[in-house]
Amino acid sequence: MPSTYDPTGVQYYEIPSFTFVSGATIPIKVAYRSYNSSSSKAVCIPTCYGGRINTTLTFNQDNGALSSHHVIVIAMLGNGESSSPSNTPDFPKKLDYRDCIRAQYELLAKHIGIRGLDAVIGFSMAGQQAYYWASMYPSFVKNAVVICGSARTSGHNYAFLEGPKTALLNSTDYADGGYKAKGIKPLRGLRAFGRAYCAWLTSGAWFRERQWERSLGFQSVEDYISNTMEKSFEEWDAEDVLILARMWQAGDVGTTRDDGSYEKALEGIEARMLVMPGRTDQYFAVADSEVEVGLLREGKLAVIESVWGHAAGGGGSEVDAKWMDGRIRDFLG
Repeated sequence: MPSTYDPTGVQYYEIPSFTFVSGATIPIKVAYRSYNSSSSKAVCIPTCYGGRINTTLTFNQDNGALSSHHVIVIAMLGNGESSSPSNTPDFPKKLDYRDCIRAQYELLAKHIGIRGLDAVIGFSMAGQQAYYWASMYPSFVKNAVVICGSARTSGHNYAFLEGPKTALLNSTDYADGGYKAKGIKPLRGLRAFGRAYCAWLTSGAWFRERQWERSLGFQSVEDYISNTMEKSFEEWDAEDVLILARMWQAGDVGTTRDDGSYEKALEGIEARMLVMPGRTDQYFAVADSEVEVGLLREGKLAVIESVWGHAAGGGGSEVDAKWMDGRIRDFLG
């Protein structure tokens, strides 16, 4: 882990033999943090792409929507905290959301002793995990909140991810995956990944309003790019970055069914669902969320009206974070 990593409160649960969807079987560990464990109402919050346990928005601060809940933040497989290519020998080349949810379920049910979740709440890739949770364990999940996520990754979203992925894969220091044998870290490739990712994270309106200056205090767009997106991905292992991006691209809740039907998977979800897309999110479109809510038995749509694009759902704006907290409070009652 990087020198800036915050391990506060992080614990690990070891699963001696875990079989992945790919067929590989290895021992794994699942990293998590538990807050307010004496509460009878449990909420699971998985990490998002680029997220760590202690950078995850938990809505459990003083008077927050989850301040009276037992909140368990779980690092999804591949993020560098739980088992990942960077820290686990013979880690599979392919990772599936179903692997993540099965590992999280074992942690909660077998280790912590949770008998059911009042809610699963997730942003971005964690929002996709919330859909998988509700589909895979219907009797275990009472409510689910999807923030800037989708039940199936769209073609547009898939294509966006090809840009930063290709920037990393074709960098000279990545060396077609041979960088570890050379004893180097592909910083040039990781910076290129962050630079290609940058414009997609917020929105055109965000740049037009010069939020990089007004809200973040940077002197120029270049100053913002080099000191945020480039630096944030410098801290990651290249194979972790890539395996998670590929899992994101393959996201489709239909894979939880034998017939592969995305529509039937959504129609079969029993949990109450609050779906909160961002109006200016360039990854997960409001139109896609509208379709998904229309297929759910008990789905409610609440659009985040913000110029912060995808970042609105991760707490990039305090105003948006407070708005989401209020919607979650109302939804969970």
